[in-house]
Amino acid sequence: MYKLEEPIYFYLFAIIPVIIVVFLLVLWWKKRTQKKFASVVTFAKIAPNTSTFKSVLKLVFFLVGLSFLILSLVNPKMGTKLKTVKREGVDVVFALDVSKSMLAEDIAPNRLEKAKQIISKTIDKLGSDRVGIIIYAGNAYPLLPITTDHAAAKMFLQNASPDMVSSQGTAINEALNLAKTYYDNDEQTNRFLIIISDGEDHQEETKQVAQNIANEGVKVYTVGVGTEKGGPIPIKLNGALIGYKKDRMGETVITQRKPDVLQGIADAADGQYFDGNKTENPVEAIEKIIGNAQKSEFETKQFSDYKDQFQWFVAIGLLFLILDMFLFDKKTKWLKKVDLFNEES
Repeated sequence: MYKLEEPIYFYLFAIIPVIIVVFLLVLWWKKRTQKKFASVVTFAKIAPNTSTFKSVLKLVFFLVGLSFLILSLVNPKMGTKLKTVKREGVDVVFALDVSKSMLAEDIAPNRLEKAKQIISKTIDKLGSDRVGIIIYAGNAYPLLPITTDHAAAKMFLQNASPDMVSSQGTAINEALNLAKTYYDNDEQTNRFLIIISDGEDHQEETKQVAQNIANEGVKVYTVGVGTEKGGPIPIKLNGALIGYKKDRMGETVITQRKPDVLQGIADAADGQYFDGNKTENPVEAIEKIIGNAQKSEFETKQFSDYKDQFQWFVAIGLLFLILDMFLFDKKTKWLKKVDLFNEES
């Protein structure tokens, strides 16, 4: 297992294409200048040892060396030992609605991105608690199993979209039943399920399902995103707006947040409903609830004893830079016989 200590230095790789472009421009300028001075045949006689191949090889050595030095700044670390550690926390599962209505832009940037912001900021507030993510629309799918890896949770969260589900709708019942399989620790006394949705198209029996899961010890909270006035559902192609979703009569569909539906689900499960249009409100409320909950001890496996590996990258990088310094632009005698670039013609 490995981790990157300073991934921000990956941005330095942007220098490499710039260097290549500059090299090609200089090469073009040299060729153009040479033609003004003498013909190709004459110049080959005047400077028979000039080698384009060696110039390219020097550039390759330099870029490889530079790449390894950049990687050394990133400082990859290798985990050398897997150990079991005991931690205290609660289990928090997020059920994220990714139906098409969540693309409505009645709140900025849209309902789905607002929901992601709420989940991401809530995860940031968690300590050693375990998190899991479920996405649902016409069907419910596990996006991320229960884990202590909060960074992985946020990474998977960013990829959530309506395209990840096979059918549209709002299968909240499936999401509730799927959530029950996430709580694999029988000794966990505090289990939280946080549903983020606009409340549209929920099924009638959802309240009963929510009550059933609450009876099994899961605390259910709902967060509503979107406005009650509502907005159209944009249809985009390659990021460009091409229209809005229409019904069978050709009228533009207006999707509205249904806070009463989400409030009803929370009430049936003895939970609480939060307005999610202001990110801080549900994040702070959920943080307070989870922070006051009794923590249970659980075991988790993780890599430890991470050791720096930057020295290997520095050594390899310097090696290639030294090779670049000692490599001359002139042709090598044995390479003349090979003539890889047809330089003798």
